[in-house]
Amino acid sequence: MALASAGRDRRQTAPLARDDHLNRGMGVTNRDSTSITRPIIIVGSGRCGSTVFHRLLAKHPRVMWLSGLCDRFPTRPVWNRRAVIAVSNPLLGRFLGSKIQPGECYRFWDKHAYGFSEPCRDLVRTDVTARVRKQVRAVFEPMLTPKRNRLLIKVTGWPRIGFLNEIFEDAKFIHIVRDGRAVASSLLHVDFWRGWMGPQSWRAGLLSPEDQATWESYDRSFVALAGLEWRIQMRAIETARRASLDPKLLLQVKYEELCSQPLETCRRVLEFAELPGSADFERQVTAAKIRSTSHRWRDDLTPGQQAVLDDLLHEDLVRYGYHDLTKAGTIPEAVGR
Repeated sequence: MALASAGRDRRQTAPLARDDHLNRGMGVTNRDSTSITRPIIIVGSGRCGSTVFHRLLAKHPRVMWLSGLCDRFPTRPVWNRRAVIAVSNPLLGRFLGSKIQPGECYRFWDKHAYGFSEPCRDLVRTDVTARVRKQVRAVFEPMLTPKRNRLLIKVTGWPRIGFLNEIFEDAKFIHIVRDGRAVASSLLHVDFWRGWMGPQSWRAGLLSPEDQATWESYDRSFVALAGLEWRIQMRAIETARRASLDPKLLLQVKYEELCSQPLETCRRVLEFAELPGSADFERQVTAAKIRSTSHRWRDDLTPGQQAVLDDLLHEDLVRYGYHDLTKAGTIPEAVGR
């Protein structure tokens, strides 16, 4: 009986031993870890203004965010913790602030949640394995401190809301929304957009038969394709939201409102995220120079290109409150509409 009892004890403690081994491999002990509660996760399409918002919210004294050190040293979460704490020091921040910035850190994610950075479709709850859930939580916990005890994460493109909510069941999601015409124009004017190689090579997955037919109807216009990328990602967020997410766990923030009313917007965010008010945070928000570029698309695109986006995105633009759909021009015959 004693031998059988000992065998059961060894089996029961084996998972704990594995966890200890994982933590030691990351340079931490269980005593170094703070449990994760109500992580704050920013989602949005690419080029939606989420970086501006992310860097602003990262100034709050209670949040812990991912820096470039996470990509360079994905198994050393304590180093990221030390870097974020160092940057928050007024003296050290003068020297390190430009070098240590909040980021999405997809190399870090791929190390612990395989395939996270470039899935061919949105990641959902059923994509989370028991092993990945344990790994992700284990690598984030050592980053937190008693003071900086709220994890701040940002992802763009596919929202991955179901996937992340399966790992962090009490996560608070903040959806940054920007005029899809401005997003499409921005995609067309950066050197890293992969839409130029076609949907078979970009990060938004293969086009559905419906979206493929829509693209063909615009003579495979790259302007239309950039608009479709925004539409695909926005509809993925709506699908994830409706699937199983408690409405109380998601807040929508318009980029344009952030730019015009940064302090009021950030106060609304703090209330939603259950973060305490901070006079120093508000001073930094007030001092931040935020300039909206959401109307630049009218200067960057021809009237015909603007008309393509007005036509293609009309339903989704209206859904998100972008009612200024004055026709910029007629769609050129070359795009067949």
